[in-house]
Amino acid sequence: MPYTAEHKQKTRERIVESARELFNRRGFSDVSIDEIMRQAGLTRGGFYNHFKAKEELYAETVAAYMHFDPSQRWSGIEFDPDAKGTACAQQMVNIYLSTAHLEDVEGHCPLVALPADTARAGPQARMAYCKLVEHMAGMLSGGLEGCEGEEARKRGLAITALCVGGMVLARTIDDPAFVEEVRLAAREMALKLIGPEAA
Repeated sequence: MPYTAEHKQKTRERIVESARELFNRRGFSDVSIDEIMRQAGLTRGGFYNHFKAKEELYAETVAAYMHFDPSQRWSGIEFDPDAKGTACAQQMVNIYLSTAHLEDVEGHCPLVALPADTARAGPQARMAYCKLVEHMAGMLSGGLEGCEGEEARKRGLAITALCVGGMVLARTIDDPAFVEEVRLAAREMALKLIGPEAA
């Protein structure tokens, strides 16, 4: 009996989640399809029922982060998916630059975990990465007080750069005190760009 569409979708999601964790931990090049499928509890042959190539899967793991719910992975995180405006932007910054995000290597946003891999990847992966940057900046710019149009876009991109850059630096520093200094400085400046109420 053939598998249902729901079963196929759930299997695909398992593959994507397995790949996301392995890519975050070791990078794109050092992870094989065999390892991804083994971690997902599946055989290698099943991979090609869902993806044409590893890069296609890589692109999907990046795109899937647009629907990531941090409260399902990190304890102590308050997440309101219905938040709008300043509340949404403030929530995004506080969660993105949280210790929970920093400490969860396998759960890192791909913007933090995979920039070098994406720069060397093909166009499909780079496009997915670019769309995630645009998505994050767009959500942030929608929560800026008294700011719209081109100025809102610039500030949204700047906040995105502070969030991603702050986390990239923080995860590569060995000194715990300096890590906290970097993380908190990035968060403080990002919140200031949102507006006085957020800061």
